[in-house]
Amino acid sequence: MVVAPPHGTAFEAAIQVNPINSHQYSAYLRQDWCIGAVPHGGYTSAILYRLALTHFAHTHPLQYRGPATPIAMQLTFLRRTAVGPALLNVQDVKIGSRTSTLHVTLTQPKQSGRGVGSEGAVQEEQELKIAGYITVSPAHAEVGLTAPTGWAPLPMPARGSRPDGGVDLVALGGSGRDGEWERIQLPFPEFRRATQHVDLYSPRQPTTMAAVDQWARFRPEGDQTARWSNEALVYLTDTFPLALSGLDQRAATAEGGGEAGGRHWYPTVALNIDFKKRLPATGEAWLYSRVQTVSVRGGRTDLGVTVMDAAGQVVAVATQVGLVVSASRNLGRRPKL
Repeated sequence: MVVAPPHGTAFEAAIQVNPINSHQYSAYLRQDWCIGAVPHGGYTSAILYRLALTHFAHTHPLQYRGPATPIAMQLTFLRRTAVGPALLNVQDVKIGSRTSTLHVTLTQPKQSGRGVGSEGAVQEEQELKIAGYITVSPAHAEVGLTAPTGWAPLPMPARGSRPDGGVDLVALGGSGRDGEWERIQLPFPEFRRATQHVDLYSPRQPTTMAAVDQWARFRPEGDQTARWSNEALVYLTDTFPLALSGLDQRAATAEGGGEAGGRHWYPTVALNIDFKKRLPATGEAWLYSRVQTVSVRGGRTDLGVTVMDAAGQVVAVATQVGLVVSASRNLGRRPKL
């Protein structure tokens, strides 16, 4: 019996990867997972996470006793992607007993972006969009030291209603409020469609742009039963509308407009993810993110994201380099970034 993935059928269809041969695969980038006209970076990264799983199941099924899952991803976004077919290529850089490393690329037809096209194989000239490395390891091979470090998110997150200051997630999900936390309406839903697949909760009084906190539930295309899976976690590491709202306001102020108005786009240049813990097969209902920005300079920003589960365990640590550019660069005719 095939068990439905915890992230639901809508997201499963959106990240589907199909083998063409032993080292080439196909995918289709969906309109509902875009920022403007460009597929969301976390969404395309989730497809590449799925590529690694599919490659080992298809090409190296006997390499390990159990599934080999990514423990690290280093991706570079070379050109903006587009809705439509994509080719995924894999090079086996190292196949080892504990870890294996893949070089992966995502390419699309050179003229992609002018139309949605068909979901069939693409024979046109391909253009490299994303390239990077994915390191995988099976759970049974991960043995060795596990020790607490004393790390905690500082400043401490806003208080919830529990005696220890924690958030009562049942209350937060039921009423939309708990302690200093409340559900937020995500800005610019037409332009930032990819961020509409989550329910997000934040402190009512955010204190600083340098550290932004959020609790999130996964709701792909409105699916109220979906839960966070490992693939959906990849999407979450690049989903932080509140942090971008702070950048919106500062960019608008710097330009003399005063109102944010959703006029900016924040394309990812490079994304690194360190997976600290695999999510359970049944998924997680809630995940917390601490999003930190150290410096914004010359139209370029850093973003660091630490994701934790409801038990307070670190699930993933991600860092990225992003640009701050006009939204017209997203919607116009394929300018170079």
